[in-house]
This record gives sequence, structure tokens and C-alpha cells, in this order.
Amino acid sequence: MLCWINLKQVMELKRQADQIKRELENTRIEVNDVRSIKIVINGAQNFQSIEVGEELLGVPNKKKLEEGLLRAINSAINHAQAEGAKK
Repeated sequence: MLCWINLKQVMELKRQADQIKRELENTRIEVNDVRSIKIVINGAQNFQSIEVGEELLGVPNKKKLEEGLLRAINSAINHAQAEGAKK
């Protein structure tokens, strides 16, 4: 009897985890923390899109663009992790 109860509990926990995963995959987070860079990521931390403003696309701005993208991506991941922690 004890094993049956544990199996039921494990199955329920798996069902709950699957539900949370689906919710995270359907959660869309838009991050504009870095000027001229917009990143859309879902709660499962999969990037949906990256938009870069035209003012960052010139060759002289290469280093600025690379640094901005790195900051924006890290910020997007932090937002997604915070959203996931709420679930």
C-alpha cells in the first residue's frame, strides 16, 4: 500500500512539473533594458527574437553592439528566471 501511495505522489509531482513547464514555455517576456536592443524570451529561457535599433548597426558601433547584446541577453535571462521563480 505504501508503494502505491508514493507512486501516486510521484505521478502527481510529474504532472505538476509538466504543467509549470508548459506555462513557462507560453510566458512571453519582452526586455528593453539596454537602449536600442529589444529581446523577447519565454519563461523557459528560449529566445524568441532580438531587435537591434539602426543606430547600432554601423561598423564603428560594432563593439558597442556586442557589449549591448551581451548585457541585454543576460538581462533577459534574469527576467525569465525571475518569472520562472514565481511559478
